[in-house]
Amino acid sequence: MISPYTTLTDLSRALTAGQTTSVEIVSGCLDRIRAHDGTLRAFCEVYEAEARAAAEGLDRLRAAGICLGPLHGLPVALKDLIGWAGHGCEFGSLSMAGRKAEATAPALQRLLRAGMIPLGRTEMVEFAFGGWGTNAARGTPRNPYDMNTHRIPGGSSSGSGVAVAAGLCPAAIGSDTGGSVRIPASLTGLVGLKVTHGRISLEGCLTLSRTLDSLGPMTLCVEDAALLYHAMREDGRSAALGYNRQRAEGRCVAVMAPQSFPIAVTTEIEAAYMGAQEALRAAGVRLIETELPFDFAELTELNGILIAAEAYHVHRAYIHDTSVPINDPVRARVLGGASVSASDYLAALETRQAHIARYRDYMQRFDAILTPGIPFAAPPLDDVDESAAPLAQFTRPANYLATCALAIPTGLTAAGLPHGVQLMGAPFGEETILALGRALEERLAPMPRPDLTAAKPRAQTRA
Repeated sequence: MISPYTTLTDLSRALTAGQTTSVEIVSGCLDRIRAHDGTLRAFCEVYEAEARAAAEGLDRLRAAGICLGPLHGLPVALKDLIGWAGHGCEFGSLSMAGRKAEATAPALQRLLRAGMIPLGRTEMVEFAFGGWGTNAARGTPRNPYDMNTHRIPGGSSSGSGVAVAAGLCPAAIGSDTGGSVRIPASLTGLVGLKVTHGRISLEGCLTLSRTLDSLGPMTLCVEDAALLYHAMREDGRSAALGYNRQRAEGRCVAVMAPQSFPIAVTTEIEAAYMGAQEALRAAGVRLIETELPFDFAELTELNGILIAAEAYHVHRAYIHDTSVPINDPVRARVLGGASVSASDYLAALETRQAHIARYRDYMQRFDAILTPGIPFAAPPLDDVDESAAPLAQFTRPANYLATCALAIPTGLTAAGLPHGVQLMGAPFGEETILALGRALEERLAPMPRPDLTAAKPRAQTRA
């Protein structure tokens, strides 16, 4: 049965079996966007006419016996920093209103060659600099798990998370510099993959921190994330040709003791973390509680210094000009990089390389590290403290260490809000963490999805 929460994998099977068409899938997404996005504000632009035309053309190809692969004729949403020639690309900022991309990002070129249909571009934190998901000037997307109180969706890939979580689109592409795919994924009940730096080209995308940026998928299940990852990666022919899925059984995963967390987590988050450990054990994974050879809090701070310094370099020409419309919290974060001297910046890069080498040595013993994804569930928008970054405490280290990480949803709190865990892998260890993620997902209860029609939201299980 096709529903707003049917995965890419199942949609692909339905298309192959002739049970639906790309036109029907795209039309369903557009109808749902029209019905709900006025409240949710996930999209800043919808490519309705182009998406319908593309769906019709791809259906004709399929009818003629031509299929471009498992993603043929399936829709995807794009964060507002991914260039598509001739289309808007505004970095979530009024200061770039009306800006058009001059070229198409290679990562998007690969998705287009795989037969995917861009539905539109999604809202985001301005300049991709913030983990809460807020954007006062353009509007903060609403977490769909609470239709009574405006709760944050997490950022910076806020609109991408909301679009998928609300069933407006089966998948979206975000970017991750310190957790900007994984934080909204955990807060909105999705899978989010942060790839190893360099796995997916950043060319054609607007930059926050060239040292730390990455693109990654946000999806309803781990297999969908794998499909998009293989389509976008630099040697990305794998999605069409198929790929070898690794096994989780026999893998060794390091786990953090709660007393070593970089930030206190709620009792429900800790319980979900322990539940994920039990699920992995049931899959034949060996877990070892161990002291990590680095302090997450220190790495989070060091990552923040690099982001600020490089963001200031990107925006230095206009960030001091208060007549340029930039959200105050974002301006303050960017200006924080002005105080980082060239000497301090180079020293920070040298320190980072030493940490990366140490991490690679450590990960020769382990296949992944399991951590909570977030310290608490989505708070109301009115409770956000823009001067703090608690949501990035578990996510920034993966960017700093130039490695991969996977966010997996683990269920809902008593208040009906999503939570999740994170698997940090060795550099270029995407296949391993995807295998572990599949094993975990298979042994957890199906993730409940929000009912957008309910006055007091109920949850419905995805199809």
